[in-house]
Amino acid sequence: MVLGHFDQPHGYGVSRPHGSASWLFTWTTAGRGRLWQGGANTSAGAGALVVLAPGVPHGYGVEPGARNWRFWWAHCQARPSWAAWLRPYDAGHGMYVVTSVPAGVHGRVGAAFRRMHSDARWTGTEAPPGGAPPDGQVAVAHGSAARELALCALEEIVLLTTARLPAPRPGLDARVRRAQELIDADPGAPHTVRSLAEGVALSPSRFAHLFSSQLGRSPMRALREARLRHAARLLESTDLPVERVAVASGFVSPFHFNRAFRERYGAPPGAYRATHGGATG
Repeated sequence: MVLGHFDQPHGYGVSRPHGSASWLFTWTTAGRGRLWQGGANTSAGAGALVVLAPGVPHGYGVEPGARNWRFWWAHCQARPSWAAWLRPYDAGHGMYVVTSVPAGVHGRVGAAFRRMHSDARWTGTEAPPGGAPPDGQVAVAHGSAARELALCALEEIVLLTTARLPAPRPGLDARVRRAQELIDADPGAPHTVRSLAEGVALSPSRFAHLFSSQLGRSPMRALREARLRHAARLLESTDLPVERVAVASGFVSPFHFNRAFRERYGAPPGAYRATHGGATG
C-alpha cells in the first residue's frame, strides 16, 4: 500500500505504457484530472473516484485547460470483495468511474483517506500519526498491521462511494418512503406490518393500504424482495455459507430461502455465487 495527496499544476502528467502491477485509486478533491486506461478515458472533478485495474496501459494528469488537480491516490492490491461493488461503474478496459457520489458523503471519504494515510505510517508501538498530510507526502505501509488498517480505510471509501440509493419516486408519501428506507437499511431484521407501521406512526391497516396503493405491492412483498437482493449481495461479495446468508437475510427456513432465491434469480444460491461471486475464501 502506497498513497499520498497531490496538488499538481497545469502540465502535470504520468504515462505508464505497461500499466501498473497494482490497482490505482484516485479521489479528486479540487481542480480537474484526466485519466485514460486502454481505450477508456474520463475527466475527474471534485467528488469523483476513478479506479484503474493492474496490467493495462494507462496515464493521467491535469485536465487540459484546468489550472490544477488536487487528489488523493493509493496503489494497492484490491480485496476480491470490492469487485462486486465496482462492477456497476465499469467503463471498460479495467477502468471504473464513480461520479455520482452524494455531496454529503465527501467529508467522510476525505476523513477516511486522512486516516488511511496515518494508519499506513503506523509502527505498531505508539498511536498512529495524526493530522492532515502536506501535499506531496507519500506514505508506505510496511508492516502487516499498518497495511491491513489502511486497506480497511480504503474499503470504507469504496463502499461509501459505490453505494447507490434509488431516487425517490415523485409523489411518494413520505411515510411510505420512510418505511421502504427501514426495509432497505436492514432487510434481515424481523420486520412486520405492525412494526413498520409503528415506525411511521400509522395504524397497521392504514399503513398496509397506503403502502400497497402507492407502490403496487404489499409491505411483506417489498420486504421479501429486499431480503432476496440482500442475499444476492452477500453471495456476490462474501464467502459466508448459504445457510448463514439465509439467516442474515431474514429467512428462517433454508428450504424456503432456496426456493424463493431460485424463483427470483433463476438459479439456486450456490450456483448464483459460482457465477457472480467475487470473494475467495
